[in-house]
Amino acid sequence: MATEDDEEELFRAAMRDVKRLRAPARIIDAPKPPPEARFRRADERAVLQESLMVPEDAALLGTGDEIGFRRPHIPEVVLVKLRRGQYAVDSEIDLHGLNASQAKNALREFIADSIARRMRCVRVIHGKGRRSGPRGPVLKNIVNHWLQRSNHVLAFGSARAVDGGSGALYVLLRQ
Repeated sequence: MATEDDEEELFRAAMRDVKRLRAPARIIDAPKPPPEARFRRADERAVLQESLMVPEDAALLGTGDEIGFRRPHIPEVVLVKLRRGQYAVDSEIDLHGLNASQAKNALREFIADSIARRMRCVRVIHGKGRRSGPRGPVLKNIVNHWLQRSNHVLAFGSARAVDGGSGALYVLLRQ
């Protein structure tokens, strides 16, 4: 029966000719160029046309102060909890200073990234539209309209006053 000393001696004998490998040189990748959509101009024209069209649903025209939406299979209590801020916000995006096209693209990328990172609830800050003039809150209306059309969104509602009030939304995402 071999003892621990015998096993250690056998191991050392087996490893006698082994030489330590040098640490490999670190490879640093250059930053990748930002992706550019192949049909970007056509998409931008389509977004512009869409933003100038009157929505078929009259409810989308004027959002008033508070916004709320839920899919038919989502219970009302979920929307109530969402508006009360009872879901932990995993991430947020601020759309201030963006035009309608930029905001829609930024929001689309943010939602896709949030879903890829398995986030449940995010905050979208769109502002109250006080400088939008007679057209009303442009970004608020676009965000409201686009989120309702996104299959990734289960529900959304205006945030609590401390989180932006009617200038921000809590958005519940599909897992």
